[in-house]
Amino acid sequence: MKAAQEVRAKSAVSRRWVVLALLCSITVVNFIDRQTVAVLAPVIKQAFHLSNGAYGRIVAAFQFGMMSGELPMGWLMDRIGCRLGLFAAVFWWSAATGTQAFVRSGTQLGGTFFWMGSGECGNYSGGMKTLFQMFAPSERTLAIGIFNSGSVVGSVLAPPFIVFLAERFGFRAAFLVPALLGVLWALVWWAVYRAPAAASAAGHQSIPLRAILKQSSAWAVMLCRFFVGPVIQFYWYWLPSYLFSAKHLSLSRIGAMSWIPFFLGSGGGIAGGWAAGWLHKRGVTPYNLRRITMYSSSALCLASCIVPFVASTGVSLLVMSVAIFGHNFLSANMYGAITDLFPEAAVGRATGLTGVAGGLSGLLFPLLTGVLVDRISYTPVFLLAAAMPLMGTIALFLLGKCEKFNKAAAA
Repeated sequence: MKAAQEVRAKSAVSRRWVVLALLCSITVVNFIDRQTVAVLAPVIKQAFHLSNGAYGRIVAAFQFGMMSGELPMGWLMDRIGCRLGLFAAVFWWSAATGTQAFVRSGTQLGGTFFWMGSGECGNYSGGMKTLFQMFAPSERTLAIGIFNSGSVVGSVLAPPFIVFLAERFGFRAAFLVPALLGVLWALVWWAVYRAPAAASAAGHQSIPLRAILKQSSAWAVMLCRFFVGPVIQFYWYWLPSYLFSAKHLSLSRIGAMSWIPFFLGSGGGIAGGWAAGWLHKRGVTPYNLRRITMYSSSALCLASCIVPFVASTGVSLLVMSVAIFGHNFLSANMYGAITDLFPEAAVGRATGLTGVAGGLSGLLFPLLTGVLVDRISYTPVFLLAAAMPLMGTIALFLLGKCEKFNKAAAA
């Protein structure tokens, strides 16, 4: 009997790490999808005769799609579960990615980018809910860090991968391969994933959205993501254009170099998760744990303000790496804070609400970036990118109640 219980326990441990690997891998595909337009920005702007402002509007269309889809996707994950929810979300955005291969104008590209964004937001609401169900609080932030590290891996792989496809087969083909990867992943997910039995009943309990919005905790995490989210998006969507226009690199050199900050910064999410787990095991309360990890990592994000004043491309890429490391460290704990502050039945929609806030700022920030770059330079954008993570962290702890955080200690 005891041996059978040990076998079942080992099987459950193995299964949850397989699920984590799947969630990390679809996050990689997700960020290859969205990076395709960014990597090909110099080519696309020339092909469709787009200004920086017009390109900013295309990026904003994606963010508007993310913002529009966040609550429906969060509701979907909370109501029907993550097996069907993630399957549907990945198919939806993969169809949009494939359609981008056939667009003929900036307007059409913006429309398909909106469509893609309305599905890609399901990656995080579904992933967060799945990890909440499958991992204990002491392991959860590490799992979130590994899951979120897929965004960095995707950002590392995207430039050389997309440039290779574009130079070998034409830039339109670079949209089709990531779309096919998404479809294949959805089929594997459907075959492999089953929700834990204990989680199913709790996950389908009804908590009205109105009740969630009445909590100061909801506004705390929403404001935090409002300020934190656009920073890494700026690096994803504008780094190739910055290297092209400010550093005068060719497309081939952009493909060879723009992955470096994401690669060097990739350990931030895992480090943030490990640090949270280490502090948790030593009895640090969730409130103090998040304060330590988030304020220290937001300080690292201040490195962004140095970038426009560095002449060397290599040194500027290293400085960006520090900022991206800090951002990933911060993000793991920001998402971890959602699981501290909300029960399982509300995690999908709470994550969706933060996505709405992040989508709003993600919509506004590219528009502001386009205007600032066209009229001034990249310098004020990098200064904003340096300050915003700290602003988000301050907002979280001004509105987030200490006692709400510390309820996680009893979970």
